[in-house]
Amino acid sequence: MAFFESLVDRFYDGVVNDPVLVPMYPADDLDGARQRLTLFLAQYWGGPTTYSEQRGHPRLRMRHAPFPIDAEARAAWLSHMGHALAHAGLNPSDEAELAGYFTSAAVHLQNLP
Repeated sequence: MAFFESLVDRFYDGVVNDPVLVPMYPADDLDGARQRLTLFLAQYWGGPTTYSEQRGHPRLRMRHAPFPIDAEARAAWLSHMGHALAHAGLNPSDEAELAGYFTSAAVHLQNLP
């Protein structure tokens, strides 16, 4: 869990100052967003199932459908996550595996041209 908490904290350090992304996050629930992403990632990568126990099936497309995710938002999200990954201290193979997943997920969640 500590790894994902640290990764998500670094990611959100960029998001909170990003004019494209920050409007998509409720200002009064940034801590909740951090926690949900941390729990989701930990579960996805084989950790505890706390995310599903608390929120049910991830249903990522459904949960992200209300947000205008275009190519610019996708690129901004990937930029911040890439920065977080680059500073995570992973070996190159693990970093590449996570980066591949994040790229695939970001493309999947884009809902506008």
